[in-house]
Amino acid sequence: MSVVAIESRDWKIGTGQPLCVIAGLNVLEDVALAVTVGRELKAICNELGLPYIFKASFDKANRSSITSYRGPGFNQGLPMLAEIKQELDVGVCTDLHEPYQAEAVAKVADIVQIPAFLCRQTDLVVATAKAAGETGSAIQVKKAQFLAPWDTKNIVSKIGEVLPGDRVILCERGSSFGYNNLVVDMLGIQQMQALGCPVTIDATHAVQLPGADPRTAGASTGGRREGVSTIAKSAIAAGADGVFLEFHTDPDKALCDGPSCLPLDAARPLLTELKAIHQIVN
Repeated sequence: MSVVAIESRDWKIGTGQPLCVIAGLNVLEDVALAVTVGRELKAICNELGLPYIFKASFDKANRSSITSYRGPGFNQGLPMLAEIKQELDVGVCTDLHEPYQAEAVAKVADIVQIPAFLCRQTDLVVATAKAAGETGSAIQVKKAQFLAPWDTKNIVSKIGEVLPGDRVILCERGSSFGYNNLVVDMLGIQQMQALGCPVTIDATHAVQLPGADPRTAGASTGGRREGVSTIAKSAIAAGADGVFLEFHTDPDKALCDGPSCLPLDAARPLLTELKAIHQIVN
């Protein structure tokens, strides 16, 4: 398996590297909240010796309802991320949805993320690969809920035709079998690593209950927050190279996917456990 490196941040993920952490907010609400969450997570990761990247989306384009909060959007959100990046002095990860966004996003994001539902969109994948090649950014591809782990080889191949070198991270986030639930196949982690890519676990989105939020009668996605640590620990025990987590100072008041995100004070004990498991496995 390869190692993906972000040279400008001295951040590496893969064989022989420490457990990597990509964590922050589900979606940008305001700069102050993002800085509060990011500063705490950075401090915890520094204490634990875990490489850290701040994560937040500027837009969530695949909401259950047209009235659901999506974020500040491309034009406002990307400058917000640039401000947060400078304020915290950390790398950032964010996702994109349209090919025209790739160049601008790659100039800000150290890791450009391709959303699960869009990972087979060739124009988006190619545009992202070209932009990452020009800026030195890495690419994290969320495995779609409808793909088998080994089918991600076609996505890796597409990127490889445009972007030479080891710059791709694959992210497991569960598979859908209907009935408002997702299931994580832990065996899939090593199968994706066999493609030559480090693998992260998105433990937050893996506990989603799509279209099953009782607060809105199914007009938004529900979640099983209590299952995040179980998924995260299981995946690291299965050999995952990094963890993808979302936090909030008050999850029940989060504007997007609150039922799936963790309170900020849960970060230290969970990351401490995950580090210990990673060290044992490796």
